[in-house]
Amino acid sequence: MGKPRGFMEFERELPAAKEPHERINDYQEIYLEFPEERSRQQAARCMDCGVPFCHNGCPLGNNIPDFNDAAYRGEWAEAIQILDMTNNFPEFTGRICPAPCEGSCVLGINKPPVAIEHIEKTIAEKAFEHNLIVPKPPATRTGKKVAVIGSGPAGLAAASQLNRAGHTVTVFERSDKIGGLLIYGIPDFKLEKWVVDRRVDVMRQEGVAFRTNTNVGVDITGEELKQQFDAVVICAGSTVPRDLPIPGRQFKGVHFAMDFLTQQNRRVTGHGDPKPAHLQGWETWQEDILATDKHVVVIGGGDTGSDCVGTSNRHRAASVTQIELLSKPPESRPEDNPWPLWPMVLRTSSSHEEGGERRWSILTKEFVGDAEGNVKGLRLVDIEWKKDEATGRPKFVEVEGTERKIPCDLALLAVGFLHTQKGGILEELGIEQDERGNIKARGYQTNVDGVFAAGDARRGQSLVVWAISEGREAAREVDKYLMGTTMLPSRDKSLLQANA
Repeated sequence: MGKPRGFMEFERELPAAKEPHERINDYQEIYLEFPEERSRQQAARCMDCGVPFCHNGCPLGNNIPDFNDAAYRGEWAEAIQILDMTNNFPEFTGRICPAPCEGSCVLGINKPPVAIEHIEKTIAEKAFEHNLIVPKPPATRTGKKVAVIGSGPAGLAAASQLNRAGHTVTVFERSDKIGGLLIYGIPDFKLEKWVVDRRVDVMRQEGVAFRTNTNVGVDITGEELKQQFDAVVICAGSTVPRDLPIPGRQFKGVHFAMDFLTQQNRRVTGHGDPKPAHLQGWETWQEDILATDKHVVVIGGGDTGSDCVGTSNRHRAASVTQIELLSKPPESRPEDNPWPLWPMVLRTSSSHEEGGERRWSILTKEFVGDAEGNVKGLRLVDIEWKKDEATGRPKFVEVEGTERKIPCDLALLAVGFLHTQKGGILEELGIEQDERGNIKARGYQTNVDGVFAAGDARRGQSLVVWAISEGREAAREVDKYLMGTTMLPSRDKSLLQANA
């Protein structure tokens, strides 16, 4: 701890953002430069709290007080060394993680928590700036070959760790670019794609092979993978979106949120045709999905819905409304949500600052269309949440007299994801799935010998930071399977070392 009273001297401060009316003119990251000295001051706010709950709040078990101390002293080589022990991609999590560690920060009991996410990003960028992150191929190779299916955060983390262990790793991606949802799911104004490409280039120079435009189960079979590789890790994500099967769902202009976001990301990355019809395994869209001059309604109040709001504003929508089935969260922690639990409070994203209306406790009853089959409105009703006396679980009832119709030319469904895509290699190899449709994996190994699973495909829709954690833990189990033992670190071991 370099600054014993730093948390008393400095207030929480984050980089300023470009003004909303300016930033909706492009898709670049919205935050302005932040002086190094002020980032070091933010790191100085980390307390000598005795029991650092932030470790437990972080799915990766990052050694947060240690890298905060190094950042405060400006020792960027030390800071990135500490961070790299538990997190392969701090430049990703420092930009797009919701920072559950900050929700568990001891300082957060009665003050704004330490700006851990910003410090993590600063460490990563300083490390790249000072050439501290360079390709480090393993000194020796084991002779074992591993296939990783999917190049999202879980797949990249698994590949990185397995490559460090000396195995020869090939990552298969059905899209035309490596990165999974990092590339085509998250808008550039939150994560510019050169950040992902930069890390992939490092991994490629370290010896990881990447095969794009390869749909496993179509272009190469599961049996061929098992014959060519000593182990297979399925990191295919949770890609099947939850639908909203209500009257009028068939009207034109009702789309899944991820289709809308993926098309726009492809436009920004310079693809001429944003509709990837030529890519096997991708849905073929019959039209460009644009919000320009339309009344847009985003159904779903999570991060994906927020991303749709920001993208619609950049398209110059006539209006943007985001509706949510659940009640409006409180402004501050309620009594039944104490520290160090994740605070269930109202959050306003940068996209919400840019314009639009947010509404809670709304049930969508019907899509209303015109004679040509285009959606033109939504029929909504207010709801009230009550406790079911029989089950003790919450349920909603419609509020009498509140049903109405609102204009809508584009409806975007952002109501979550169900499970990984069925069929393909799962069906071919007979890989078991649970009642939710996720891959069953005990110790990350499926019922098929030598086939492992990690990330959203195994645990269901979750956070990028959890995907990285899953990929790292799966890599450890694969290494043990191949070699009988492993030197790859585990999250639990990292936590024990951090708390010692």
